[in-house]
Amino acid sequence: MPSACGCAEHFHGGEGPKMGFGVSHESYFLMKLRALCKFCDVEATSCMGEGMCKVECNKTAICEHEEDVCVTIWRKKDDNVTLETLCHDPAKKLYGLTLHDYKGKRCEMKAVSGMNSDFFICSCSEEECNMDVFFTTNFSPDHHVVAVVLVSLMPLLVMAVLVVASFYCYRVFRKHQAHHGCKKCSPLDCSDARPIVLDNEGSDSSSTLANNLNHNMELLPIELDVLVGKGRFAEVYKAKLKQGSSVREEQGFETVAIKIFPCDEYASWKNEKDIFSDADLRHENVLHFLTAEERKVQRQYWLITAYHPLGNLQEYLVRHVISWHDLLIMGSSLSWGVAHLHSDQTSCGRPKVPIAHRDIKSSNILLKKDLTCCICDFGLALRLDNSLSVDELANSGQVGTARYMAPEVLESRINLENIESFKQADVYSMALVLWELISRCSAIGEVKEYEPPFGNMGEHPCVESMKDSVLRDKGRPEIPSSWTSHTGIQTVCASIEECWDHDPEARLTAHCVAERFNDIEYLDKLSECSDTEVKIPEDEK
Repeated sequence: MPSACGCAEHFHGGEGPKMGFGVSHESYFLMKLRALCKFCDVEATSCMGEGMCKVECNKTAICEHEEDVCVTIWRKKDDNVTLETLCHDPAKKLYGLTLHDYKGKRCEMKAVSGMNSDFFICSCSEEECNMDVFFTTNFSPDHHVVAVVLVSLMPLLVMAVLVVASFYCYRVFRKHQAHHGCKKCSPLDCSDARPIVLDNEGSDSSSTLANNLNHNMELLPIELDVLVGKGRFAEVYKAKLKQGSSVREEQGFETVAIKIFPCDEYASWKNEKDIFSDADLRHENVLHFLTAEERKVQRQYWLITAYHPLGNLQEYLVRHVISWHDLLIMGSSLSWGVAHLHSDQTSCGRPKVPIAHRDIKSSNILLKKDLTCCICDFGLALRLDNSLSVDELANSGQVGTARYMAPEVLESRINLENIESFKQADVYSMALVLWELISRCSAIGEVKEYEPPFGNMGEHPCVESMKDSVLRDKGRPEIPSSWTSHTGIQTVCASIEECWDHDPEARLTAHCVAERFNDIEYLDKLSECSDTEVKIPEDEK
């Protein structure tokens, strides 16, 4: 180990013309050019290898050689922590190490691996610069191995994040692409402004009345035409908006539908009006709402909506046999409509409150001119707000149409602690409507006269009768083997069977069904392309 020539505490010894140790004045000034360092060899220390430490060495030495610099070494092995201070020639190795940072003014500690202990070393060239040592890392050597491991794993972590991000982006892209031709939302679509009114031809025009009930505004000048429907709570009329109506002049509506509730059905009118008044309900597969009115003179409550001359889906299926292409349009639009009701966000990504319809059936689904479906009749609908208590959900009661009720609804055993249960009941009902579509599709071969699901139960089966069929016998509408000879029909039937599963948790979501229809449409188009052959003229063969 290098040794010191002398200690600073002896500088004042001696007399006469010579300094201590018998050194002349000339030699003394030469010696002053050598480094002055702390030099205590190895001593125990309280320094824990963090931040700045002051060494406890009480000896200062003039280094033996002019080339020497100050060095401090920190070691920790088991519970034994030491500091070593010394002078050393940087041209020579120290413990097998070469000093690189000795020209600095501060002693900056650097970790060294492979020394059979935690090992830090620093060197510098100023007077006693190895008395204060600085650990530049923010963690002790005990954590050095952890840091190495983390650095080694970093590429894997980055790769995992990239894979997850890529998958997420792909799912978002597929969702928007699948949603009706990947339509982009305009800035107005995504705003919180009043919703857009879609007229019968599908054109957009801003509404000053839609979803904004104003009891003080003047009633619309409406002329009732003919009765087009009658339900449990209300009657539906085709009507005309007279000249001078703001809705007619500003938005192009001439013909509308008026749903008229008698005064004793106020609760049903209010529930449907409140559902419709949510701007986020607006969707091309949900009946377009204009406004609501209290007709006090007639003691009536009105809902004013878009009018669709093709009527409801059940009436259409009674009168028409549909093609495979028609089935895809109807089934896809129906499932997208239900998916929108159930979703907790709009197609633009804005948060919305999910809605359970609770009375999905073919007579509560209207057909537009392009044969796409739009869902109507929200008198029994329920906003699935997370703030609703179990008691509030329980008070909603057993509602719906017995023929289309899910097993758990028939049994009054719906899981009130999980709002997804209400969506699952809707999916069951939707499956029965999809079965109705297939039963009237020409792609299955021989098409029989229209018959509703569980047609053998009579025209208006009661809850107890449906319990016997659905709960006791686990009955479902028949899916004949002849239906599955068509590849597309077979796929839809598989989805139907998953949707009306006895276990609510095993059912598909409406969004999943909608995406399956999107995939079927895509594969159907590919099949059409592959089946198209370019005929070569005979004279060219």
